[in-house]
Amino acid sequence: MSGPFLAFGGLAVLALAALALSGIRIAQEYERAVVFRLGRFVGIRGPGLFYLIPLLEWQRRVDMRTVTVNVEPQETITKDSVTVKVNAVLWYRITDPAKAILEVADFRSAVYQVALTSLRNIIGQHLLDEVLKERDRINDQLRAIVDKDTDPWGVLVEMVEMKDVEIPQGMQRAMAREAEAIREKRARIIKAEAELEASQKLAEAAGQITQSPLGLELRRMQMISEVGAEQNTTTIVMMPSEFVTMAKALGESLGASARPTNGRPVPVESA
Repeated sequence: MSGPFLAFGGLAVLALAALALSGIRIAQEYERAVVFRLGRFVGIRGPGLFYLIPLLEWQRRVDMRTVTVNVEPQETITKDSVTVKVNAVLWYRITDPAKAILEVADFRSAVYQVALTSLRNIIGQHLLDEVLKERDRINDQLRAIVDKDTDPWGVLVEMVEMKDVEIPQGMQRAMAREAEAIREKRARIIKAEAELEASQKLAEAAGQITQSPLGLELRRMQMISEVGAEQNTTTIVMMPSEFVTMAKALGESLGASARPTNGRPVPVESA
């Protein structure tokens, strides 16, 4: 009987040794183990090697690394009643593994749903122009809201970023027309300012020419030289009215002096 008894005893020892060794656990550097003993929370183990009492203790492992979650596009209405579709990206990590396991059934789903509802709510509090132009400020507000709601679960929200904002085609065309009208307005203002500045310069030039009439003649002569430099077939030169009047008077005077008397020409004495 000693033989079977020894064999049974050896098997029992091996089974107990295997059971004892089964309690050895290893957690990675980025992992933590939330340990329960008979259903009661007893502590957090890891990283590295740790031991669980077989049949009495078990664990729930939690990844402490930053997790990236894509928030699916949400159709919502802005403050000025424009329907838009917005999606976002969420970055978060676990800071308290015990709370992440004890305070919420599924912290991953809970964080996602909080981000989803918060995104809808914050878009409804802003105008469309604010959503398009002030994304950084809205992202900061959204991160603060989600982080506040998830803090009791031991979750730290590091960043929330809106990716794409889709607006209806009709609104896109309206915004394009508005942008075009603004650019046309700016162009007209710039042109009007240029014409005002040009008129002021012309007025100053006219004032200086009025004070010095010879300046006008010099400008006319310069213009004639510039026109003559071009390959034109016909050039029209505008002469001052004073020159025309003087030439006419001179011609009449010379004609009167050279008119014959009794068929004989009248000599003209030279001074």
